[in-house]
Amino acid sequence: DTIPVVISTDEGRLMGAVAAINSIATNSKSPVKFYLITDKDTKDHLEQWILKTRLHSINHEIIVFNEEWVKGKINVRGGRQELASPLNYARFYLPKLLPPDFNGKILYLDDDVIVQGDITQLYNTKIDETLVMAFSEDCNTVSNRFGLFMNTYANYINFGNENVKKLGMKPGTCSFNTGVFVANMTEWKNQKITTKLEFWTALNTEENVYGAQQGGGGSQPPMMIVFYNQYSKIDPMWHIRHLGLYSWTAGTRYSKQFIMEAKLLHWNGRFKPWGRTSQHMDAWERYYIPDPTGKSQLTRKFRMF
Repeated sequence: DTIPVVISTDEGRLMGAVAAINSIATNSKSPVKFYLITDKDTKDHLEQWILKTRLHSINHEIIVFNEEWVKGKINVRGGRQELASPLNYARFYLPKLLPPDFNGKILYLDDDVIVQGDITQLYNTKIDETLVMAFSEDCNTVSNRFGLFMNTYANYINFGNENVKKLGMKPGTCSFNTGVFVANMTEWKNQKITTKLEFWTALNTEENVYGAQQGGGGSQPPMMIVFYNQYSKIDPMWHIRHLGLYSWTAGTRYSKQFIMEAKLLHWNGRFKPWGRTSQHMDAWERYYIPDPTGKSQLTRKFRMF
């Protein structure tokens, strides 16, 4: 079977998206079809980066995101205003972005990941029949082993909000990260997930529903609300995250050996692997492809592997 993979990216993060694509294509034992979502100003640049490099033969489609869909619906409280980027919300609109007859499973990956395993394994994650999604939980065996901070719903959602109170969610419930997920698009459409996500995003522009807590806002909290206790679980080794929370000077929680064994690495947080001070940059650099147009440059010296 061909594995469908969705990645959304913009001009400032193209370098990451291309490395992610390269890592998937390099390590997959199955054919992959990439659905690459970007804005109209970035489309041609992304196409050149693919066609003029070793990625020229990948099966891909570039889709321009209609930013009107989220106009007036985004309110990011707190420090990280980059989370307000319209493309951060492309994951809410998969049925509108994919071919109309697309059904069955799909993978969605953030552009700051590297896939070191065979993506077929992640695609084969079992999603229970009535559920739409599979995510990796924040409180799992990996978090316990390395003493990682375990996010809960209280880190993202305002439990003082009246509309939140009506849902009966527990503040101490473990959260999950929405940067890597497996989705059943047939169930997504049946359960009208996009409409539900839009409801909470729009409400947050009128009321303080989420975003002012320490976990931040963006596209994560609406998905946490909609999929509260309603998701299957991804193998923790398929989403090793928090690599972007601290700079390399702060030291790392993960050993080099563990990073090598991980199936998927995610630099969520402000320190990206294409920047100067990220952790475990060598794992990312293995898949870095220089920009053939010369527009995007690494801000540090690149070591060839």
